[in-house]
Amino acid sequence: MKTLESNKDLVQKASRIRIVFTDVDGVLTNTIVYYTPEGDFMRGFSVRDGMGMERLKKECNIETVIISGESSQSIETRAKKLGISECYLGITDKKSLLQSVIIEKGFKMDEVGYIGDDINDIDAIKSVGFSACPSDAFDIVLKEVDMVCKNRGGEGAFREFAEFIIKSKKSKQGRIGDEGF
Repeated sequence: MKTLESNKDLVQKASRIRIVFTDVDGVLTNTIVYYTPEGDFMRGFSVRDGMGMERLKKECNIETVIISGESSQSIETRAKKLGISECYLGITDKKSLLQSVIIEKGFKMDEVGYIGDDINDIDAIKSVGFSACPSDAFDIVLKEVDMVCKNRGGEGAFREFAEFIIKSKKSKQGRIGDEGF
């Protein structure tokens, strides 16, 4: 996180979140793609990040939406495995798509969380109520987000973001104290 002093502000922002959007490559994966001699490729996804999505839904009824500039069967397969019904692929203007989904669902922008790692995420990051990035995000993104996760992309950054939201919501409901922030 940026500073310890800003934690109360971050908790306030995170406690308002009702929906979370996530990028894929660099957030749910480590940005490495493996190619076979036949030209097929594979990505690795962290099961901890998947558990973060499940916990957001179970603990806070917060839906996770996947939004990626890539179009890939592996992303669709992962979304299906996690029970994520909204998975938008091949999106070049993430902010516009995000706004359309939010309008359709009747949410306000300050009720939206977003985690991304690269330049194509910045407009979306700037438009939401609570934003984050993995510790290995592109430099310009590190400067724009509310929360810089300790974990790297594909190594639990999404889970860290999710757990912060869960703890913040429970703290605001009087169910836990400030410990852990």
